[in-house]
Amino acid sequence: MKPTAGRVRRVLAAALVLPALVVPGLAAAGPATAGSTAATGPAEPAAGSRLHLVTLTGPGVAGYRGPLADSFVRGAMLRQQDALLAEVGAPRPAYRWTTALNGFAVRLSPAQVGALRSDPDVVGVERDEVRPLAGAPAPRLASAAAKRTAPGGRRGGGPEGSGVVIGVVDSGLAPESPVFSGAPRLGRAPEGFAGACITTEDWPAERCTRKVVGARWFVRGFGPDAVRAGASLSARDDEGHGTRTASIAAGNSGVSVRFGAKRVGRYGGVAPQARLAVYKACWTAPDPQDDGCATSDLVAAVDQAVTDGVDVLALAVGGGDGYDALERALLGAAEADVVVVAAAGNDAGRAHAAHPGPWVTTVGGVAGPQRRGRVVVAGGPTLLGASSAARPAGPSRVVRGAEVAAPGAAPARARACAPGSLDAGRVAGRIVLCERGGHVPRVEKSRAVDLADGAGMVLVNVGAGSTDPDVHHVPTVHLDRGAARTLRRWLADHPAGRVTLRADGTTPGPDRRMPWSSTGDPAGDVVKPDVVAPATGLLAAVPAAGRPAPWELSSGTSAATAYVAGAAALLRQRHPSWSATAVRSALATTASRVGAPVLGVGSGRVRPQEAVRPGLVHLVAPGDYRAWLDGELRGDLNTASVLLRGGDTSATRTITNVTGRARYFSSSATGFARGAQVRPAAVRLGPGASATYTVTVPGGGPDEGYVVWRGGSGTVTRVPVVVTSR
Repeated sequence: MKPTAGRVRRVLAAALVLPALVVPGLAAAGPATAGSTAATGPAEPAAGSRLHLVTLTGPGVAGYRGPLADSFVRGAMLRQQDALLAEVGAPRPAYRWTTALNGFAVRLSPAQVGALRSDPDVVGVERDEVRPLAGAPAPRLASAAAKRTAPGGRRGGGPEGSGVVIGVVDSGLAPESPVFSGAPRLGRAPEGFAGACITTEDWPAERCTRKVVGARWFVRGFGPDAVRAGASLSARDDEGHGTRTASIAAGNSGVSVRFGAKRVGRYGGVAPQARLAVYKACWTAPDPQDDGCATSDLVAAVDQAVTDGVDVLALAVGGGDGYDALERALLGAAEADVVVVAAAGNDAGRAHAAHPGPWVTTVGGVAGPQRRGRVVVAGGPTLLGASSAARPAGPSRVVRGAEVAAPGAAPARARACAPGSLDAGRVAGRIVLCERGGHVPRVEKSRAVDLADGAGMVLVNVGAGSTDPDVHHVPTVHLDRGAARTLRRWLADHPAGRVTLRADGTTPGPDRRMPWSSTGDPAGDVVKPDVVAPATGLLAAVPAAGRPAPWELSSGTSAATAYVAGAAALLRQRHPSWSATAVRSALATTASRVGAPVLGVGSGRVRPQEAVRPGLVHLVAPGDYRAWLDGELRGDLNTASVLLRGGDTSATRTITNVTGRARYFSSSATGFARGAQVRPAAVRLGPGASATYTVTVPGGGPDEGYVVWRGGSGTVTRVPVVVTSR
């Protein structure tokens, strides 16, 4: 929809008195600020002020549907912002936004906050906050058994995302990884992308390639003085999260994966020919507990990505409260026809799925590839655990870390295999049993064994917990508490016993929601998460510094988000005429069913290859998202899911035929505890034609199921339906 009538009058009045000047969109932080006019007001903030985000009513330029040129509308927004800033005596803003939304970030006193909140042109004033990335503890390393280690599980062939730009708002990128090189097999260049690749001392010009087409950073919200000493004030990744996300989504294919001198397979991301635009908005602090992403930096990054013209936007950051400035910026991205993909979060039981807006494909997590290993006891039991070892170890004697402490080392430190705690004279050539915990990271334990010339490590849980196929410095198998007890009992009876460590390779993950993947709110507005994707065991590139290899196994809904962002890029390349809402619908309605409640898994597990042929899509008209948010939409929002609450028993949706031919489609309702109905029972649609259907679920309490449309050419379109008592 267009902005409200009053808003239109104010924008037009301001625009018509402006000269015909072009005000460029917000430039990246880093070397320069936004290309916006300077606000009037004091240069310094008032005492006791805090950085706040101020969002004005109506859309940014991306959502404007009126007759004026973008430059006039942008200029009018800046004039309006200037007037508000001057009215409350605010200092110069840290950021100004006009593309994805109309707003700014500025330091405000409590009195200034109150004044702006009472202004009818202001829809929200919120204090800036630092949000965590949505990465679960990321097990370090990778597939030693798979001959091809692509996150998408594909074997190449044909254009795979060529011409599509994925914008990654995250912690930056390690551009020297070969998965980001300007390989000659990237296919056609993107059209319409206008972003810049900003160079610095640690990001020289040669890091801007045909693959990495954009690189910017945003730090004014987090604060340059709050960043860890030695961190890069550039688009370079200091933490590894952004590099993992980008490589899963779009890492080059055919890249050799090596651990030391041993080659263990080849790598490729989900959309290996897609280009990457990097928007660093997440930072490391002196205290790791303070790491994260300031909301103002995130909004600035999203606004810039939309200005630059990305096709897909990946955001692996937790959400805030309701429809805040970040969610409205993502709405602006959707209004610019960007496929927005974001993480549900890893806080099940503590918070509902993040990013509640229907314009975002919110991604939860299911189990990914399983990497298993064995501890083979000579003349004794064989114990199963997790391992990604590239080679076996043993048969060798096993020693307990606590029994081989280095002179002067505390037994507790040696029991946890802290670096420097083990006696090389008694460890050399042996396999060391190391206990998990003790404030020593898992990979650091294997480094301690390696420093003491050990042959391998058995990492054992002393309590409940996961077993993780980390990338270790020596061959390692990680055992759970029960297997660890068995091994300890056997060692007590056989002190000179020998064991062999072996990796068993990789098996597909079960269709099981990860217990930490955040679930949807029964009292929410729409079904969340929208879909799920593999969230454990995905091989990813990482910065090489301080690691045994430049690869890790990535976990968390951030990994799942990267997977879906790559799948979206494949669809945008395969169907360049499809809108972002068509792509999002296809990803959801072709997903495979997962045995869990819909508010845990949405439509199900994304299947990139099946999404190419959805048969039918649910399209959302330009402006409908904002009309829905403003309470001005007539009828139902045409999402590819249905949430009935508050006594509602029916909903209406519209389907569109994208097969390219006239087809018959028949409907059914499945999985409901009560007799749901879909009408009509069948439709015949020409190419591009649409039809409306209604699903009705009798009252009587919570229920869920699916509307299923089957096409004459074999397509299956599934739409989840949830009935709640909220």
